[in-house]
Amino acid sequence: MLQIVKTTNQNKDFISLVKELDAELAIRDGDDHDFYNQFNKLDTIQHCLIAYLDTFPVGCGAIKEYDTSTMEIKRMYTKTTARGKGVASQLLQQLENWARELGYQKCILETGINQPEAIALYKKCEYKRMEENYGQYKGVAASFCFKKKL
Repeated sequence: MLQIVKTTNQNKDFISLVKELDAELAIRDGDDHDFYNQFNKLDTIQHCLIAYLDTFPVGCGAIKEYDTSTMEIKRMYTKTTARGKGVASQLLQQLENWARELGYQKCILETGINQPEAIALYKKCEYKRMEENYGQYKGVAASFCFKKKL
């Protein structure tokens, strides 16, 4: 049974999952990894979720304030063994619900061209690709930025 738990950036399961995510992204992003990695420090992220399948942590995600009306989706990851079971979709839905509860009107996110599974997930969950990338991703051809009104 899947259980999703609210937590913080200090949670040991969240930290462990993010390390796995970073290892996978280092391979996918190659030489560009250091550029992206600088924007994903955990000390700026406070609202985190962990998905547990039975008692095992299998996925995570987080939200971080971008501006007074917008939350940015961060650190989305599902272990390889749990992919294809709806974990990421449920995490994303819970992050959106949490952002709504906190009074935000939309979510934005960035994913890379080398993450086709993530791009497919966000499109399936009704995120729309932005005409122009936001913030630090402006002009970065390998970045795909998405938004969704809550």
